[in-house]
Parts: sequence; C-alpha cells; structure tokens
Amino acid sequence: MTVLPDDGLELAAEFPDVSHEQWQRLVAGVLRKSGKDVEGAQAEQALSTALEDGLRTRPLYTARDCAPEPGFPGFAPFVRASRPEGSTLGGWDVRQRHTTADSGGLLADLENGVTSLWLTVGDGGIPVASLGRALDGVHLDLAPVVLDAGPEVEPAAQALLRLYEERGVAKGAARGNLGADPLGHEARTGQAPDVASAARLARLCADQYPGLRALTVDALPYHEAGGSAAQELGCSLATGVAYLRDLTEKAGLSVEQACAQLEFRYAATADQFLTIAKLRAARRLWARIAEVCGAPDAGAQLQHVVTSPVMMSRRDPWVNMLRTTIATLAAGAGGADSVTVLPFDHALGLPDAFARRIARNTSTILIEESHLSRVIDPAGGAWYVERLTDELAHAGWEFFQRIERLGGQAAALRSGRLGEDLAATWHRRSSRLAERREPVTGVSEFPHLADCLLYSRPRVYLATIGPAAAHTARATFASNLFQAGGVEPVTEGTFEQSGATEACLCSSDALYAEQAETVAEELRSAGASQVFLAGRPGRYAGVDSYVFAGCDAVAVLSAALDRMGVSR
Repeated sequence: MTVLPDDGLELAAEFPDVSHEQWQRLVAGVLRKSGKDVEGAQAEQALSTALEDGLRTRPLYTARDCAPEPGFPGFAPFVRASRPEGSTLGGWDVRQRHTTADSGGLLADLENGVTSLWLTVGDGGIPVASLGRALDGVHLDLAPVVLDAGPEVEPAAQALLRLYEERGVAKGAARGNLGADPLGHEARTGQAPDVASAARLARLCADQYPGLRALTVDALPYHEAGGSAAQELGCSLATGVAYLRDLTEKAGLSVEQACAQLEFRYAATADQFLTIAKLRAARRLWARIAEVCGAPDAGAQLQHVVTSPVMMSRRDPWVNMLRTTIATLAAGAGGADSVTVLPFDHALGLPDAFARRIARNTSTILIEESHLSRVIDPAGGAWYVERLTDELAHAGWEFFQRIERLGGQAAALRSGRLGEDLAATWHRRSSRLAERREPVTGVSEFPHLADCLLYSRPRVYLATIGPAAAHTARATFASNLFQAGGVEPVTEGTFEQSGATEACLCSSDALYAEQAETVAEELRSAGASQVFLAGRPGRYAGVDSYVFAGCDAVAVLSAALDRMGVSR
C-alpha cells in the first residue's frame, strides 16, 4: 500500500485548471462532428434542456453557479429542512390514502409500516356516519388521522373529535389534520367555499388540540389541471396567504397561530431534481411570507407530498411502480415531512391489497434499506440543485405576485384567469405528449399490448420494403407508434393474411422513391383502406398520410381508431 506524504499538496495539484471557455470549445468540437456548427456559449446552449416556467437545465454546473445561502436545517429560510433534525430520527411519515370504510385495510397498513392515515370522507369516499367503523381498532392516540372531506369538512371533523372523546384520547394526544381547504375545494368543483367553518375549526384546534391542524393548502388541484411547478408553488402561496388573512381576521388568531394551522400538500413527479427543488423552494418562499407577516420564526412549512396522480398510466400500470419510486425518493430527498405513495393501479380504480403493499413498502425500502432519511438535505450543496431551487423560487414568487395582483387566490379562481393560465401550460405539454417529444414509457414508448384494455385489438400491416438494414429503423418507429394506440402491428405474411384494414410503408428514402407508389397501389388493390408511410411527408401517389418523429401521434391514432370502429 502506498502512503501519500502529508506535504499539504492536493491530489489534483498536478492537473492544470481548465476554464469554462476551454470546456465550451471542446463541446463545440464534438458537436461539429454531428453537423452542428456552433461556438462558445451557443455550444453549451445546444446541450441545454428547456423546462417549464422559462427554466433551462444546462449540461454543466460549477462553483460559479452560486445561489443564495440556504441556511441551516430547521432555521429560516428553512430551505434545507423545516426541523433541525430533518427526517433522521425515524424517517418521514408514511401516509396511506383510503377512500372506503375498510378497517381491515387500514389496520393492515398500520401494522406494516404506515404511520398515518389520509381518509377521503363524504361524497365519493367514506360516509361521515361510517368514520367510526372505518377507524375500528385503530389506536387514535398513536396513528395521526388526516381528513379530506370537501364540503363536509365540519361534520367530518366533529365526528373525528367525538371519536377521540369516546375512546379516551386526550386532547393533547390527538394528531393529524382536519383537512379544511375551502379554496382547494372551489378549484376542483367551482362551488363557493365555506370559509367560516374553516375558521371555527382553526380556533378550536388552536385553543384545545395542540397536535391537530385545521387546514390543508392543497396544490394538487392545480398540478392535476396541468400546472407547472412554479404555478403549483404560486397557487399554494396565494392560498396560504388567503388563509392567513381569514384566520387572523375571522378567527382572531395571531400570525404565529395561523401558520401553525396550515399543512401544505404538493405533488412529487418522476422528475426527481425538479421535485427536490420545488419542495426546497416552497419552504424558502413560505418562510419569506411569514417574515413579511411579522412572524419569521413561524415560517417552517409542514409538507405532505403525494406521488403525482397525473403521471400514473392505465396502460401498462406496472411501470407506475418505477415512477412512484423515483417520486418518493425525490420527496424524501427534498425534505417532505409526510409522503403518500399512490398505488400503481391508482388510475384503474380502487387498489387491491397487493398494490397497497407495494405503495407502503416503497417508503419502507427507501427509509430502512436505502437509509435515505439518515442524511438531512442530501441534495443540498449540489450546484445544480441549489441553482434550480433558486430559479424555481423566483418563478414561483412571480406567479404568486401575478395572483395577488388579480386580487388573491379566490379572485383569480372566480375570474377564470387562473384556469386560463393552467390550461395554457397544459396545452403546451399535451402537444409535447402528442408529438412524443415527452415520451411516456409503456404508453407512447415501448407499449405493452398484453396489458391493453381493448376487447378486440385492431391491426395495422407494416409493409417493409427492401433489406432489413433499409426498413428496420422505420418499422420499429411505426410499430411503437401504433402500439401506443392499442393497434397491433403485423409484419408476417401478406396484407390479406394479416387481418388488418390499414397499412404502413416502412423503408429508406431511396427505396421510397423507387417503390413506394407501386407498393401503395398493391396494398390498395389488396383492400387497404388507408396507407401510411413512415417518414417525412412527400408526394407519393396512393399514400394517405405520413408518420414521423414529431408528428401529432394522438391525432394520427385517434383518427385510425375511429376509422377502425374502436371506441376510445
């Protein structure tokens, strides 16, 4: 074993420093080999990735990409964690969602790693009258309960408080959240909120139940409507500010007491770095609001993070396990206090016991086996994460100010302006999805037709021209595209033997020029009602439409399924 001398020399001392400009020149040289003649900053820009909200991810971050000092965990601006110890003591709170009065399912979760319960109560969930039956056998002094009752929040809260009293749970031992969120309910349904009941519950909790919070600031409605990360942040801040005003003016609470009545709910997506940055930025921004309101020590945001319902697919639902695992890792690394992992079959209806087990075990593995919670703010200090946190915080604050200029969250909702902003963001994203510029594994890329929900599977015949070297690439592309719509590609035999009604030519541009029109006419004669060509649009007689990278795949597949008589 070689022992290095302790002479104060760094291990990298023999390597000369390389400037950013030198690196850019090297990048430009590589890009020129691929046909891109760019220099300097343009070379770096060519490797950048555009995000929503006007943000870009650059290919290289260095110490010069500085960001504001994030502070220490548990201290303002709380970027690194809301508590000094973060989640290191026992990991984050594993919170499972339930919508039925199945006490057996609740107990099974609590006995196998779940540490709190999130109950949907009222319309579409557990009837208020059945809340006691749902919680039968649950030790309410040990398991925090979080309600989500929409317009029935007050009767649901009173039912839960009666259960605490009937079961001898001391008021100081009750933990959880009564779930009042009048603006979130209005965002989902358009129904006018009952702010007075939320104020009454907040006053009650502040006076008698120190471990209970009364309100949830739920950003999921805006995320599910297609909002970007900055829009989700801006809406949550505007909602939180509206509740601070209501609680101080209508419930008579101090700013510190009002802040202590709020829990914030955010979505975690499979974009792990954006999720991490969003949670860190949310804490920083809320700390700023608390500071401006005169309560800087009350700005530690309590965060409940849910794996995004928007990213869950009905087709090939097993892939959802990968998405939720990445999202959960990001939530934990981002400093979430509580995490809900939606079951992989969430988009198909009520989850079964296996799906619930996988959901709760996702957090358990990350906490107990990967030891993710043993490090406070594990992504902190990374130049990219710190820079992205700062940029996202500015974008979120800008959207928050936009809402405030409209008169606040309630006014923005009722004017329709907020809905228009969210719809515009979703339109841009849906275009990327339709054109497959934002691929969805198992749906638009590598679809698995064995999991297709169609009872009869339509077919398309892939007419390959020439040797494999000429047609393989485009045949593979066309196969993936049609399978994304549940259409089975067939390459064996003739068109008549395939059972298809439509066909797609697959080959090279050179062979298209020689044979495309002839083969298209043969397919027409054999009964093909529609002939596609895999490649850029041209002028080939007999070809009806073209499929290519960047085409509107949704429009192509929707039209094809309509012609084939398949309901969508």
